[in-house]
Amino acid sequence: MSFKSYDEYFSYFKRLIFLERKAEMDFHRREIRNLSGEKREKLGRAILNLKGKLIGRGLGGTYIVKYVRKDGLPDTQINVGDLVIASKGKPKGNEIQGTVIEKRKFSLTVAYNKPPPNYALGERVRIDLFANDITFQRMLDALEILRNNESLTSLLLGKIKPKISIKELEISNKSLNDSQRIVVYKALASYPIFLIHGPPGTGKTTTLVEIIYQYIKSGLKVLATADSNVAVDNLVEKLVKYNINVVRVGNPARITKTIVENSLSYLLQYEEDYRRSLEIYEMIDTLRKEQDRYLQPSPRWRRGLTDEQIMRYAKTGTPVRGIHPNNIRSMAKWIEIQREINSLFNKAKELENKAVKRILKNAEVVCATNSTAGSEVLSDFTFDIVVIDEATQSTEPSCLIPMVKGRMWIMAGDHKQLPPTVLSKEAYKYLQITLFERLLRMYGDDIMDILRVQYRMNEKIMEFINEEFYDGKLIAYETIKNRTLRDLGIDEGKITRFPYPYNVILDPDKPLIFIDTCGKYPENQFRGSTSYYNRGEAILVKEIVVKILSLGVKPSHIGVISPYDDQIGLIHKFLEGSGIHSVEVKTVDGFQGREKEIMIISFVRSNDKRDIGFLNDTRRLNVSLTRAKVKLITIGDSKTLSVHETFKKFIEFSKKYGGYTIIHSER
Repeated sequence: MSFKSYDEYFSYFKRLIFLERKAEMDFHRREIRNLSGEKREKLGRAILNLKGKLIGRGLGGTYIVKYVRKDGLPDTQINVGDLVIASKGKPKGNEIQGTVIEKRKFSLTVAYNKPPPNYALGERVRIDLFANDITFQRMLDALEILRNNESLTSLLLGKIKPKISIKELEISNKSLNDSQRIVVYKALASYPIFLIHGPPGTGKTTTLVEIIYQYIKSGLKVLATADSNVAVDNLVEKLVKYNINVVRVGNPARITKTIVENSLSYLLQYEEDYRRSLEIYEMIDTLRKEQDRYLQPSPRWRRGLTDEQIMRYAKTGTPVRGIHPNNIRSMAKWIEIQREINSLFNKAKELENKAVKRILKNAEVVCATNSTAGSEVLSDFTFDIVVIDEATQSTEPSCLIPMVKGRMWIMAGDHKQLPPTVLSKEAYKYLQITLFERLLRMYGDDIMDILRVQYRMNEKIMEFINEEFYDGKLIAYETIKNRTLRDLGIDEGKITRFPYPYNVILDPDKPLIFIDTCGKYPENQFRGSTSYYNRGEAILVKEIVVKILSLGVKPSHIGVISPYDDQIGLIHKFLEGSGIHSVEVKTVDGFQGREKEIMIISFVRSNDKRDIGFLNDTRRLNVSLTRAKVKLITIGDSKTLSVHETFKKFIEFSKKYGGYTIIHSER
């Protein structure tokens, strides 16, 4: 998609943002309305039976409520930064909304902008995941700011000519390979944009951190972002090793000592101005308790009187408009306290802002999610360089939030893997095309280079995806390329005693294997579900996992992937029925960016129509095949899957290199 003007660009993305916002809100409202709390909790989008207690005040005078469940929190999608609603019983839709600021094993801590009502406190509180309207608003704000940013607008409209200027520099990280070094040189020589294509396991983030360090050495200030908290935290962890002043804005989803000590909230504790602001917030709380003793001047009681009139009549004791003098005096006292509260709040906010600005001004690198880059604490800051990691997992409006704060940009990602998550069916066609891809189409390969050495996979696991997705450009690192199950210290003799097909499946000399079910295990659907499951494949997965664990492999070294939620649920059920609870089972999307020593993939689809649904998007296959380090086990029906040319090539590849076996018996 190309645009002729800012106005065309603005209108195009504003519409898509509203479509996506509506889709997310509708999704959660619909689910809250149609599902029981228990079902929604099972799906990971609600937590029941919490006990809520107001524990104090936070940044911006927010009210902090800690929700505890004695038996621990269930598996949940609710994470730090998410918008949630609190209720007792089934939510009606108008409940107070808050933001999760901390998540622990037994508790969830939520910040509210207003005093939490009674239903959000006490026993049997329910917390539901809701849409994060703040993020959508920040996207719209970024579009507006873009109006006055001529250099970025020109870049987005394809009207610039990227420049390359050779710079001399000494690489700090001596362990970088030649491919990484070349990317560092090119990124630093390019203006105003450079794209880093980082296939799985090629050290993309490590390379980015070196680039950031080089900019810091030149005296430039950097904003580094990513769409997810996990990716941002990963950046912070690597940056602190360079002994630079990095500040993490926001609340990390993964709280480690390194992250906490570099977070804005942690650093504020050492600021005198901030400590004074907290004391003032406590004074405000005391005043609010006193204020509760008096009559609040609501329309019912004030009957059209202004605050000034109420204060004047309170002094004279004159009844007016049928209001008793005692009520007028009570309302006047309420107004008097409110004015004091407002004054104190402004003072506290001023002190807090001074402390925040002092920390951020001294920071060499500020790290935040794309959305948080548009938060109030960063509203007065601009940066020399904006670096966006995992840019191919971010929609274009999401990338704009940090980009409007800079004058040069570095983006890193892999457009051969899954695109951003988009809920709106109408917007998906457009928002799945990322800014990374669009810039590449407009400006060509001159603004991009690829990292070539991968440190994750056995060479045989890498070989197919290398040819199919990366034009044969990848090279397996020397000490990694021949790693197999033997390197996990397994009892190899036990494998030879396994019955067929498990002796073939777990042969260490076959790092990659395709198990062909030949249509013997047909797919199915649960009533009312749009997902699919395959019972035969699920049982086979369970039996393979049992055999692997019997070899002495740690459960944490095994991962199971399936494209379909219902298959994930079925595999969970079978594994738990066998007493196996510590093996990760997730959808393809859930494993993007992750890795395991051993991965098992159940493709599920097996039907006479040879319909493979959303498996047609081969980026999903790419993600699946690139999670394993030493052993990749794939299960599927060749008759159905081979309808797609890429799956057909993959099955032929597995046959060519001996990583192919057939299930002979019915299940």
